[in-house]
Amino acid sequence: MRIPTRLGLAVATALATTAALAPAAPASFAAEDTHGHGNPSGTGGRHAVFVQTDNPAGNRIAAYQRGEDGTLTPDGSYDTGGLGGVLEGSVADHLASQGSLTYDPRHQRLFAVNAGSDTISVFTVDGDRLELSQVIGSGGRFPVSIAVHDDLVYVLNALDGASVQGYAFGHGRLIRMADWHRGLGLDPNAAPQFTHTPGQVGFTDDGSQLVVTTKANGSSLVVFGIAPSGAPASAPVVTADPGGVPFGFVTGGHRRLQVTEAGPNALATFTVGADGAATRTTAAATGQTATCWVTATGDFLYASNAGSSTLSGFRLDRQGRPVLIGTTPTHPGTVDSAASADGRFLYVQTGIEGIVDEFRVDDAGSLTVLGSQTVPGAIGGEGIVAF
Repeated sequence: MRIPTRLGLAVATALATTAALAPAAPASFAAEDTHGHGNPSGTGGRHAVFVQTDNPAGNRIAAYQRGEDGTLTPDGSYDTGGLGGVLEGSVADHLASQGSLTYDPRHQRLFAVNAGSDTISVFTVDGDRLELSQVIGSGGRFPVSIAVHDDLVYVLNALDGASVQGYAFGHGRLIRMADWHRGLGLDPNAAPQFTHTPGQVGFTDDGSQLVVTTKANGSSLVVFGIAPSGAPASAPVVTADPGGVPFGFVTGGHRRLQVTEAGPNALATFTVGADGAATRTTAAATGQTATCWVTATGDFLYASNAGSSTLSGFRLDRQGRPVLIGTTPTHPGTVDSAASADGRFLYVQTGIEGIVDEFRVDDAGSLTVLGSQTVPGAIGGEGIVAF
């Protein structure tokens, strides 16, 4: 969804205002001196993995080269220009969300949330190298998740009742659109925070709808229709998922979502209608505890179980329903994960010790351990992208 022509003037005006009033991102936000000299010949961005630390003392993005065998080699880290944040009650994952680090392959940009600073950092991606190009306000308090579709970007703010804020991407920068802000009306005092803040924002495959999971604060799927201009509907369609505690999700075509439910510890399939109403059609239990994150690669899905320190592997049957195929242990506190673009490798953050586990995805969907990386300053961190 490109920025429509009729928005061109508004975008240009916003850009001019930004250039006149906002300071440029500091040039000093670059890689540490320990950073290497780029990717091996011919690998490009497809062979990189980026991990967000979410450190309250200073958020960073750790860069790794991915070898042909799937193993990772540290290649420096980058200051986001902001601070990480910690939700009350959280242990393994301080943001308690999915999608806090998001890659936009169309524009070769990496978007990171700075929950402790209420900002978003935008990096230009060149292989496994990053260059900070912009830091912009999130339009709310405690951003935890970012969604991208074509030239549209939306961020989910978790506190003060929660909200979504929309941006247009133009001329290499995010332009915050003031009238693309919507409050979610969640109970701002519900506790503990880590279970009562929203879990993820994401677009349906065609970009026509924006979906938010509310976890225990409403236990629902909140869907905003997106106009051709990129603006969200004035009010969402809310579908309750009683006892489900929906957390993370991936899309699967035909308006289908695969959603982790932390209540029954399951992976559930929802279909979102053209009117925004969501219908829960099937579910498969993990048999684990704190099932919260999910990553898809081909016909396989992997749900992270923070309480059990395991991954639950699923394959999709011909009707698109998840079928449990196995359970794989990880380091303590299994949280967010990402698959390489070719689907051969899976990388999993574990928050108790700040470790990323490396796996090879075998033909039948089973996982083979390749090794692990301890990410400096990343205990409780969340947010990972793989190419």
